[in-house]
Amino acid sequence: MIDAFVTYIQTEKRYSALTVRNYRHDIESFATWCASNAGIPTEEFDLTRITAEDIREWIIYRMERHNVSAASMNRELSSLRSFYRYLRRQNLIKQDLFSRVTTLRTARQLPSFVPETRMESLLENIRTRSQLNDFVEQRNALIIGLFYGCGIRLAELQGVLFGDFSTDLSSLHVRGKGDKHRMIPILPELRERIARYTEILREQNFAVEAKAPLIVSQLGKPLSRTTIQRVVKEKLKEANVQGKKSPHVLRHTFATHLMNKEADMRDIQELMGHSSLKTTQCYTHNSITQLQEVYKRAHPHR
Repeated sequence: MIDAFVTYIQTEKRYSALTVRNYRHDIESFATWCASNAGIPTEEFDLTRITAEDIREWIIYRMERHNVSAASMNRELSSLRSFYRYLRRQNLIKQDLFSRVTTLRTARQLPSFVPETRMESLLENIRTRSQLNDFVEQRNALIIGLFYGCGIRLAELQGVLFGDFSTDLSSLHVRGKGDKHRMIPILPELRERIARYTEILREQNFAVEAKAPLIVSQLGKPLSRTTIQRVVKEKLKEANVQGKKSPHVLRHTFATHLMNKEADMRDIQELMGHSSLKTTQCYTHNSITQLQEVYKRAHPHR
């Protein structure tokens, strides 16, 4: 049953490998807990027999026993909600179990981002170091450039192929969440960086054909999530960026800086690949926060 659902979200919904892994983990954890409560092996437990009360008990168990936050719990519930929605479509259950399970209230957290002055310092440092004809330096500079210059997600960066760029490198075709596609323009400096990086790959006899991955290791293999995260963390640390240091911070920085320069919110929504404008609106709060800081510093009666 779980395997059939996983196949469904892989082949029909086209969810990313990370999302599929998380969904499977969440559902299997829930199944194990239910089976343990029933005193039977997990493989013998029938997931179609659970009730809304079981789900509510699961929430209490996870939050009290494992100190799971409300936000994380909502993510786990999203996995279960999708699974049981699938079972209803397959006529394996009739009742909507989640009609009586409410989403947990969470404190609104503003996205972390790098201030423009700090980001410029980081980019200048990258420009200087990437003058070296070194594969790793060029690749790492490109990783930062794509996150900040295109606002793409980590999984999207991993999925970029050479064939996703237009012939003149002026745009990038991105496959996002739920197999949604969007086009992102490439700025001249980033275009030059991509071209230079490609030349170095050719010199080292790495594949640069249409279906070859863009970001690779020194062995020519697709770069892992962990390595990309480490590269970003190191670069942000070198620039003395405070707080969280992750690819998602650079994605948020991309959107926040566009908002601060008065870009249209609909355009930012399109560039970010947000399905809802409500998701994009969180960046207006960052802009207001920035205005408040300027106001406090500059107003004569502060």
